Amino acid sequence: MAAEVKVTFFGALGTEKIHNALRRILAKVRLQNFNCLEVTGIVAKRFLGLPYAIVSAHSCHIQRSCYLDHDEERQTAQHDAESANG
Repeated sequence: MAAEVKVTFFGALGTEKIHNALRRILAKVRLQNFNCLEVTGIVAKRFLGLPYAIVSAHSCHIQRSCYLDHDEERQTAQHDAESANG
């Protein structure tokens, strides 16, 4: 499992805002070539009366082995899977 990634947005919780936050998280972790993202928290808070939220997530890689493959191996496996799907 990779390090935690957090994104903050201002405003009340809403589907579109959470969706945009998840897109920002995915953009941050895409180059790590993991095949899974676990959202570990969505916390609504207030600062001086202004609502904001923090979305946190961890990248992970689902595979048969208990040992994490190197980045190049994960990238090759992901490319092979995409080629097989068309």
